Amino acid sequence: MDMNLLDAEEEKCLRQYIAEAQHIVVCGHKSPDGDALSSCLGWSKFLREQCGKDVTAIIPDAFPDFLKWLPDSHTLVRFDKHPDKVKEAFDKADLIFCLDFAEYERVENMSELLRQAKADISTVDHHISPKIVSALLVSRPGMSSTAEMIFRLIWQLGGFEKMDKALAVQLYCGMMTDTGGFTFNSTRPEIYFIIGQLLSKGIDKDKIYRYVFNNYSQWAIRLRGYIMYQKLNVFEELHASYFTITRQDMQHFHFIKGDAEGLVNEPLRIKGMKLSISMREDDRRDNTIWVSLRSVDDFPCNEMAGLFFNGGGHLNASGGHLNCSMEEAEKVVREAFAHYADRLKG
Repeated sequence: MDMNLLDAEEEKCLRQYIAEAQHIVVCGHKSPDGDALSSCLGWSKFLREQCGKDVTAIIPDAFPDFLKWLPDSHTLVRFDKHPDKVKEAFDKADLIFCLDFAEYERVENMSELLRQAKADISTVDHHISPKIVSALLVSRPGMSSTAEMIFRLIWQLGGFEKMDKALAVQLYCGMMTDTGGFTFNSTRPEIYFIIGQLLSKGIDKDKIYRYVFNNYSQWAIRLRGYIMYQKLNVFEELHASYFTITRQDMQHFHFIKGDAEGLVNEPLRIKGMKLSISMREDDRRDNTIWVSLRSVDDFPCNEMAGLFFNGGGHLNASGGHLNCSMEEAEKVVREAFAHYADRLKG
């Protein structure tokens, strides 16, 4: 089983970039999920401890509360809280890694710093259509997660033997969260070989699962029950559904970042359901709706996200946004359902 991610020329370039760099920035996308967070932490740890580099791990804003247990999460520098410190790190950097995103817009207010950076940029990502100008682009849409890619890079660079338990925990968490607990985009045998190797480092995969998926407040559970009972719209003939989460809902249930994580997957438990869409109002910006799409089999979430929701992603898991009211957003969803009616019925 070939675990190498890079061809010979790519590997040579990566080794050279790392060897010649001293100050490295590793950054993830806005509203970082488990994959982005774990990949940034894991790659930073490898570069710092095994390569002897000065590494600053940067994220644009807050990450979900249920991921704060991750090893080294306290070392992450948030742009929205420490813009001067982030700017200093970018100015000082002689190498930048962009992990789990490949478009400047995915870091929003931090995008200008990235565009104007003088350091070489290496992008490691598993989404389609990369757009960041990169000295080294490692784009593998077929991978389960960026965390899987980071494992493969460390493996190829000879770092697995020195990998400690904390790094193994980080990478396993990233792979697990980006596949919904290995329930989608996770059928390749290489994934389970990697899991076996990570288990050899002493990780407790069951505990990691509990920390991520069974770590909600009572208010988060009440919110989920309310949304599924009161807000779920099911189109049986189309095998599709959507639900909304408004500011009022969030205020009533004391919403914190991460409380709705994975909720979009729940309607797919309905027999015959092919597509589930969630729409959540931004808690601060007016007329901003965050859209998540999940599907099964061959229904193309990413295609629908691109056509209707200014987004993209993977075949079965994608996202986007709309700049409108929730009422208008619901009309867009219904238009999307109508557009894809034949494929949904089929």
